[in-house]
Amino acid sequence: MTEPVLSMARPITIAQPGKLEIGAGAIARLGTFANRYDRVFVVAMGPTAPFVDRIGLNGTVETYIDLPPEPDLPSVEAVLDAARAFKPDLVIGLGGGSAMDVAKLVAVLWDSEQTISEVVGVGKVKGRRTGLVQVPTTSGTGSEAGTRALVTDPETLAKLAVESEHMLADMAVLDPELTYSVPAPVTAATGIDALAHCVEAFTNIKAHPLIDGYARLGIELVGRYLKRAVANGADVEARAGMMLASYYGGICLGPVNTAAGHALAYPLGTRLKLPHGLANAIVFPHVLAFNAPARPEKTREILARLGLPGDESTQAVLAAAHDYCRDLGVEMALARHGATADELPQWADEAHAIRRLMDNNPRVMSTEDVLSIYRAALD
Repeated sequence: MTEPVLSMARPITIAQPGKLEIGAGAIARLGTFANRYDRVFVVAMGPTAPFVDRIGLNGTVETYIDLPPEPDLPSVEAVLDAARAFKPDLVIGLGGGSAMDVAKLVAVLWDSEQTISEVVGVGKVKGRRTGLVQVPTTSGTGSEAGTRALVTDPETLAKLAVESEHMLADMAVLDPELTYSVPAPVTAATGIDALAHCVEAFTNIKAHPLIDGYARLGIELVGRYLKRAVANGADVEARAGMMLASYYGGICLGPVNTAAGHALAYPLGTRLKLPHGLANAIVFPHVLAFNAPARPEKTREILARLGLPGDESTQAVLAAAHDYCRDLGVEMALARHGATADELPQWADEAHAIRRLMDNNPRVMSTEDVLSIYRAALD
């Protein structure tokens, strides 16, 4: 696949939250905004629900925590039912990507005649009358910055993507103190997910100089701070740096999006029930190495920003990136997570069929290529 012509004249749209609060203790500043609303519906998870008390809400509050790590259609419908009964003025997503994605869907659908199936795709949501705030408690998905939500179809196990400008938050809060309790293995995996967002946008066939700038910033922040955040969860500078890296990755997702790496990760989430960040961490070195021949200069730049050896040959890239992820504490062997060789062909078919991502890849990846990567990642 040839290198695309990059031009600042090519149309591109970047959407960001209306207001961004960032820094240690930033969640306390949310109260001033949120207290304009009488009824606040918080989409959280068990470990993140206690953070609600830090906001200082004065109105009537309901916190919904019965949410699986990878929400499917029935679980999202259950949240919508709870929101319809509550009738919120403001919805707050407080947690990782799943909580924030569901908060987006709740904000636009709880008082709408549209169903989830009717809004799957791009630009199908008719509008939003409810306020929306996003408060990430991990540094990985970047969902707080974007207009996209993913939900799993339980029958096909396919990821359904809803994208709409109406799902952009009115406010996002990046408070590194909310990530202190995230365990080191999760910090590592979600951090590599943030890295993958930046890298896949940076090497994408839709890459754009403006988005390249955000991607470079994100990659450099990961290179500078991820190891520190893994080593010391209370390192506030490192935690803040990773929250910003995640946010930059979220910006990259909007106008450019990810590519083959995320396509290969999705079956690992739906079939093995791996957390999204871990699934992306496992495939990241393999896809980076696969794409290196198509993006040699950008691959060298990625390695340099991560402090890794600069040889962009496929095997050297794979070895350097694999060691980087492993040394952060990520278990990189799919077999150790329950995968078996006979399952891989089906997963390869499923990943290859995710054309909305695969078609963004800088190098054409066949089903056999996907299967080869899965096999290489097995042990």
